Amino acid sequence: MQKSHGKLYLIPTTLGDNAPLEVLPISVKKIIELVDYYIVENEKTARRFIKKISSGKSQPNLKINLINKYTEQSELPSFLSPCLEGKSVGLMSEAGCPGIADPGADIVKIAHEMDIKVVPLVGPSSILMALMSSGMNGQNFAFNGYLPIDKNDRKSVLRDLERHSFERNQSQLFIETPYRNNKLLEDAFVSLHPNTRLCIACDISLPTEFIKTKMVREWKKNSVDLHKRPTLFIIHKD
Repeated sequence: MQKSHGKLYLIPTTLGDNAPLEVLPISVKKIIELVDYYIVENEKTARRFIKKISSGKSQPNLKINLINKYTEQSELPSFLSPCLEGKSVGLMSEAGCPGIADPGADIVKIAHEMDIKVVPLVGPSSILMALMSSGMNGQNFAFNGYLPIDKNDRKSVLRDLERHSFERNQSQLFIETPYRNNKLLEDAFVSLHPNTRLCIACDISLPTEFIKTKMVREWKKNSVDLHKRPTLFIIHKD
């Protein structure tokens, strides 16, 4: 009789250094206690998270594969080999939900190709939480990831996103490397129409959480310091 496949669990993590069970359901803890095979971006932070959520779990028994910019695509199918032997694997993001603005999407794609059951667990997504809190169009939106680093290119993309928002009634979400947030905000102030709505959502789910939507002209009068604070930006032009 053929052994049934293990499952690929998509295990959410916290968005910062708060206690895991403040923002994660007990079901995440239960799965972590069952699973010994993991695919993660950073082994040190993954082990720390597992220890936080399940202090009694044996760390030496964990088998961890890394998926990051140094990982060869050809290696990825082997990370799911335990599933073919009936053992489940956990996929974790560095922050938030695996597969959303996260390299884990490649693992999920391969799992489907290998007929391995994919099980998403409930957890915080900064993208959805920002949109929920913005008052913008939750029925028609686009996440655009990182904008260009070059200042002129970035300004051009901001104007394009604003135009798409107006033409399609579509809220536009994007992010920046935290230490460049303030420069992005400066470019947004000079590139966007004064009456375009801009939501700034940073430190989501943390004690320092800040989420506010104003028109660009209002932000110009009373800006905010976002340096090194994980931030989601959303614009909508009516």
